[in-house]
Amino acid sequence: MQLYALLEENAKTQLPDQEITGLTDDSRKVKPGMLFACIRGEHFDGHTVAAKMLEQGAAAVIADHDLGLGERQILTADTRALYGKLCAAWFGHPERKMHFIGVTGTNGKTTITNLIKHILMENGHTVGLIGTIQNEIGGKAVHTDNTTPFVYDLMQLYAQMADAGCDYVVMEVSSFGLVQQRIGDTHFDVAVFTNLTQDHLDYHGTMENYYQAKKLLFQRCDCAVIDTDDAYGRRLKDEISCPVVTYGSSHADYYADAIKLRADGTSFWLCQGDKSYPISLHLTGMFNVSNALAAVAACISAGLAPKRVREALESCTGVRGRCEVIPIDRDFTVICDYAHTPDAIENILRSIKEYTKGRLICLFGCGGNRDATKRPKMAQAAAKYADFLMITSDNPRDEKPEAIIQDILAGLAGFDVPYEVVVDRKEAILRSMQLAQKDDVIVLAGKGHEDYQVLPGGVHIHMDEREIVRECLPLVPKR
Repeated sequence: MQLYALLEENAKTQLPDQEITGLTDDSRKVKPGMLFACIRGEHFDGHTVAAKMLEQGAAAVIADHDLGLGERQILTADTRALYGKLCAAWFGHPERKMHFIGVTGTNGKTTITNLIKHILMENGHTVGLIGTIQNEIGGKAVHTDNTTPFVYDLMQLYAQMADAGCDYVVMEVSSFGLVQQRIGDTHFDVAVFTNLTQDHLDYHGTMENYYQAKKLLFQRCDCAVIDTDDAYGRRLKDEISCPVVTYGSSHADYYADAIKLRADGTSFWLCQGDKSYPISLHLTGMFNVSNALAAVAACISAGLAPKRVREALESCTGVRGRCEVIPIDRDFTVICDYAHTPDAIENILRSIKEYTKGRLICLFGCGGNRDATKRPKMAQAAAKYADFLMITSDNPRDEKPEAIIQDILAGLAGFDVPYEVVVDRKEAILRSMQLAQKDDVIVLAGKGHEDYQVLPGGVHIHMDEREIVRECLPLVPKR
């Protein structure tokens, strides 16, 4: 692609027009004829290697200050912002060819995006999905490493979606992705805010910074759908200028009434203004009622017919790793869920407790190299509703699992809930199943859709809890 066509008047240069062979912000990927964007990251500043990139054959570097490199530097106030524009131009502006619905918040993003995707597809749309579990193009899975891919990868994915005929893209939009401008100039028809509870403070530092990161999404949408049961949601509603649709309790535009929870689903009346409609949902738990409301509000706000939205909602069978019942031929139940924050643990256990006839057993751990202050809070949240706790490892990364567990145990002071500590997660799952009695429910919290465990040095080992449960069954006799 020619340099001047790529820049599109977004930046000026004294370089003669020339063929550009590629773009990158990764110094390890620079090849002759490429543009190199100098990005300031947490641990590395691309400006420090700009001259070296030119020596390796880069056509020019993009910098935010004069590096003394003459005409081969393209200056801009914000290299992340310009790089995002160039990536979009490189792939022919796929972000202009489709409609976008974004979902942000601490909890609920994956379920809501999957519900929206299902509703759109049931209404005849070809949908691209970008999220935590996987990316999809028209229902076909595509590999993902990040909830919100980096901007070059994202624009490339957009282009693949557009080429495949997608007219909608539904995506989880992470706080990291927003702060690091990974979504480029993507504009959203509808943006959803679920809630904000403690998470990612190892990166953002404070809850205020975390909130401000999430808020960035609502500067680039035509309509906001907000859970006003959440305090941050109520604040957001008052601080943004785009039209707002609310969901939550009876004061909201969309709310649920006469809710009945079952082990295999939920029924309720969907209320919108002065009208209400019966809904039979295949998902269970109060939090999934909230997720369903968000999906309905988003789809109707996007212009879909309300009746068709409700019909599609009722045909959705669930989401992998989100309150997922693992089939076993025993007299107790095993549920796998991604809950890995205090709020998420409390939400799922509170909901499951309502229909649990026996004991509620919660197995959980906490990730290493992440916000350590939430570890005792996780224990406190679990202790509120569980009848027995199995405390184990999650993704220890570069920390010792035993040290993480000691942080967790500190949160149990003042609680009399019985617990065991089994460091090895596979052994902990087996032990929980051997302890289970008739009508008990075991909640395996924290891993959800993940089929791996992260060990020191970033080593990933295979760990799929569905497989582990099946492997444990021969060691758990039927009664």
